[in-house]
Amino acid sequence: MATTIIVGAGQAGGDLATALRQTGYTGRIVLIGDEAAVPYRRPPLSKAFLSGEIGEEALYIKSREAYAKHGIELLTGVRVESIDRAAHTVALSDGQTLAYDKLALTTGGHARRLPLPGAERPNVHYVRTIEDIARLREQFKEGKRLVIVGGGYIGLEVAAVGIKKGLQVTLVEAMPRLLARVTGPELSQYYDQVHRRHGVDIRLGAGVRELEYSDQRVEAVILQDGSRVPADLLIVGIGLIPNTGLAEKAGLAVDNGVLVDVYAQTSDPDIVAAGDCTNHDNGFLGRRTRLESVPNASEQARVAAASICGQRVPHASVPWFWSDQYNLKLQMVGLSQGYDQVIVRGSMAADSFVAFYLQQGVVIAVDSVNRAPDFMVGKKMVAARLRADPAVLADESVMLKSLVT
Repeated sequence: MATTIIVGAGQAGGDLATALRQTGYTGRIVLIGDEAAVPYRRPPLSKAFLSGEIGEEALYIKSREAYAKHGIELLTGVRVESIDRAAHTVALSDGQTLAYDKLALTTGGHARRLPLPGAERPNVHYVRTIEDIARLREQFKEGKRLVIVGGGYIGLEVAAVGIKKGLQVTLVEAMPRLLARVTGPELSQYYDQVHRRHGVDIRLGAGVRELEYSDQRVEAVILQDGSRVPADLLIVGIGLIPNTGLAEKAGLAVDNGVLVDVYAQTSDPDIVAAGDCTNHDNGFLGRRTRLESVPNASEQARVAAASICGQRVPHASVPWFWSDQYNLKLQMVGLSQGYDQVIVRGSMAADSFVAFYLQQGVVIAVDSVNRAPDFMVGKKMVAARLRADPAVLADESVMLKSLVT
């Protein structure tokens, strides 16, 4: 009986195991994760789980019993230490050696650390795992002075929860605007105003020079301009580093992620990879990219499962993302880099609008706030590479869906 081993029990790993069974794979499946928990959803960590609205089990994609029911062996709390490609085996941290016919790397990534003395003090936190949030929640109390380093999705989501829980929140961003790496200035300005309105003290263009700390805790953040921001706790959200160590040690091709083709195939014909750890050839974009998103992880997992089963299903889906902050549902589709025109439909003042990013008249990305139906149409526009009249996009008397039928 053929054996497939999946290294990494996150969104991509769990979805890949499920997709194998759905695709008709009848061999042995072993899913290995270094965390104690079963595969779980990471997006709620910085939102509903941090706020205490949901418990740990609500994060689980499936119960442990569900994996067993489908013949998926789930090994948690154990690491894969090395891969022997010639022998087709993996060595585990508990001393086991397992043989494989096909191997899948879904190793995800880890939070980028703040490279400053004092950054490992107990009141410095990152948002990546259940354990991270369990430790953070002990200090996440009303009235505490919270300093957040990083004005991306994680930083802004945590800021919103902090305000909701009654903390004093200061957010420090080295770039001149929020969300600078993922969206245009219009949306950056909108979210800047939203957070300031809720009481967040935002410091833009403000890199961190040093941390002021004692033996037990960071007491203040010193910015590049010399200003001092007192802190009871510090949360760092400055990006994700793909977990490529195993792949590198095994001699696989790696460049800002494990290199895979449009079929999730690595440089080894018996090894596929999916999710945050990959730098993949995207059929829709027509170029290589590394995406950190649940939809991408799930889609790549399905592609990888198909490849293991001998099918050729290219990864060609349109990238999309979402973020919840306060009462705002932000949904984004496409990548806006390279746009030359942005059209806003609706009202930013009323927290209900859509921003269309055009490149030479073609809709390449759409950002939607509290307009789910328009977002669904936007996905079709981006997928179809729709050429649209800017005046029509802005005109709310025109039904958007009429443009894609």
